[in-house]
Amino acid sequence: MMVKKLRFCEWIVLCLLLLPVAVYSKNHGNPANDLVDIINSNRTSVKLPKLNDSPGLGCMALQYVKLCKDNCTNNNAVNCKPPEDDFIEIFALNCGVELPTFGTITGHMVGCQSKYLEPPQAFSHVLVKDKKTLSLMRNKSHTEVGVGLVKGAHKGYFFWCVLLSSDKINSTFVLEDHGKGVKQNEGCFSGSSYQCSGGEKTTKTALSINNIIMILGSLYVCFLQHF
Repeated sequence: MMVKKLRFCEWIVLCLLLLPVAVYSKNHGNPANDLVDIINSNRTSVKLPKLNDSPGLGCMALQYVKLCKDNCTNNNAVNCKPPEDDFIEIFALNCGVELPTFGTITGHMVGCQSKYLEPPQAFSHVLVKDKKTLSLMRNKSHTEVGVGLVKGAHKGYFFWCVLLSSDKINSTFVLEDHGKGVKQNEGCFSGSSYQCSGGEKTTKTALSINNIIMILGSLYVCFLQHF
């Protein structure tokens, strides 16, 4: 009986040590990078080349939705169209894009939802909802892509943006000092090594809480079996 109690206590200690891992694993990662992978998988499925994941475009996509957040209509459309000058004077400047490398943005897709969606659902229900956006995403001339997402300040809406370019890979939208100076205090952008902050983090934290509850439930059942 004493041996069983000791083994049970060891198991409790192990589960408690796993709790921080469960929390960290759900908060870790970048759904913007996942969306780039989904976009490329869709392209390669029809024998189109993958798009290069450009941190510069990704950061600018995040700037786009940060500017337009809280402009979501009842039809889940972003009611906001920044002037072209904003891409250079605001987005590129905030990201630290080297101005001589500022290229041509040849396409963009934006969307919003009243709740956070995982990358596969965001791709099919927000960004690529019809033949027009599907055709844009599969355009043969595109070479680079960047994705940004952020949570709005009101009503809990989430905003996604995809920027596309047809410039030479790795020669345009270059971030100064490899993006080390980018100040990311909310949202996510693809090509970044930063973890997401705010927005989707709330959802993922909820998932981690479910994991904790499951572990504690297992502990309780095992407790009843041993005592």
